[in-house]
Amino acid sequence: MLLTVLAFLVTIGVLVVIHEYGHYRAALACDVKVLRFSVGFGRVLWRRMHGETEFVVSALPLGGYVKMLDEREGAVAPSELSRAFNRKPLKQRAFIVAAGPAANLLLAVLLYACVNWAGVQELRPWMAQPKAESLADQAGLQARDEILSVAQVGADDASEEGWQAIRSMSDLQWQFTQAALAGRDLRLQVSHNASGTGEPQQRGSRTLTLALSRIPAADVDAKLLDRIGLTGPFVEPIIAQAIAGGPAERAGLKAGDRILQINGQVPTDAAQLRQLIGASHDQGQIKPIQLKVLRGGQNLDITVTPAMKDVDGKQLARIEAGIGSPPAVVDVSYGPLEGLTLALNRTWDVSRMSLEMLGKMVVGQASLKNLSGPLTIADYAGRSAEMGWVHYLGFLALVSVSLGVLNLLPLPVLDGGHLMYYLFEGLTGRPISEVWMERLQRGGVAIMLTMMSLALYNDLARMLGSH
Repeated sequence: MLLTVLAFLVTIGVLVVIHEYGHYRAALACDVKVLRFSVGFGRVLWRRMHGETEFVVSALPLGGYVKMLDEREGAVAPSELSRAFNRKPLKQRAFIVAAGPAANLLLAVLLYACVNWAGVQELRPWMAQPKAESLADQAGLQARDEILSVAQVGADDASEEGWQAIRSMSDLQWQFTQAALAGRDLRLQVSHNASGTGEPQQRGSRTLTLALSRIPAADVDAKLLDRIGLTGPFVEPIIAQAIAGGPAERAGLKAGDRILQINGQVPTDAAQLRQLIGASHDQGQIKPIQLKVLRGGQNLDITVTPAMKDVDGKQLARIEAGIGSPPAVVDVSYGPLEGLTLALNRTWDVSRMSLEMLGKMVVGQASLKNLSGPLTIADYAGRSAEMGWVHYLGFLALVSVSLGVLNLLPLPVLDGGHLMYYLFEGLTGRPISEVWMERLQRGGVAIMLTMMSLALYNDLARMLGSH
């Protein structure tokens, strides 16, 4: 819990400071006097003067602001009129406003590049048996298939974009999300890897087509992989641990035992083995399980009588053992130029996809459940921090992109709204009137409050298991 809180505060602090620092440096470059640089809102907890600017940290950490000299907010001495924000040329005002989101996007590029250069261990794209009758199953994906590369099928169903190499499960999930959101099918170049060692395969590579165009954009959310029918990375059907006093230990099963057959059926992976064990009863009546086990080069026949357990309101058979070996991982890292290029591409792709998702939510083509608030950010901040600093930097980059894109939306209370005012001024030669400014501000506040309320509702729903 403490790590989650600290990771969340660091996340918000870093992103707010970088965003406001973008405004601050742009203002100084345009010779605008900056009166205050605030991290947070409300009661001031700490303050310090640096030159002519007051730097403060305030009690409410969800944001910040840079206050500049401006005739609209108070009297300005005649000697300082040339340094007032409202007196600056249109291009300079637009530059100062756009510098905040730009700073967040540049930070994301740097963070993604650091992740690429440092390298990280990620799950290998070596697939478990997909759910029966699912899109993955219908495409022909099987347990032990390793996905090597993917390519989106063109909108005319005849052309293909370039093949993209897949190095990890996170790469694969990213490609699935992009294709599903675009309403396109995805070609998969697959190799059946029976050993998991990367040595010559039992079968040559083959190409499958995953019909992601059949998934509505409204269903592109955190449960996308489940909707596709993917059950996760491949895990060997091995006994990891026999719980003391449980059915598995009483029957003689030991850690490291490989399950070759269960009731005459060969389990494809650990997930299917757990499923077969859970279903080994007849209307609540326990049925003994016949296992063929490989231990130390010898085949053994072992009979296990499971116990009935309540699992999420369902009665399932359990042998009280940990099942499955650790999933295969791969070290993913890149050189200096490649890592920077990929960071630029990822920042662009995340920005584009975020805008597409927001647009589809506005017109009702994507689920509003995709909106996330501070509770979800805090949860993921804590999880990524537990996984290590490299994973945390990747999370920080993602949130930085989201903050940059959000602030560029044409809502009056955001930077993008002010840029729209300047666009109007540039086209008409006159600034927007005070009356319309006030009306638009009120509308923008109402929209932002609605979005924040919906995001908080989604956060609570996820925590309670409703989403």
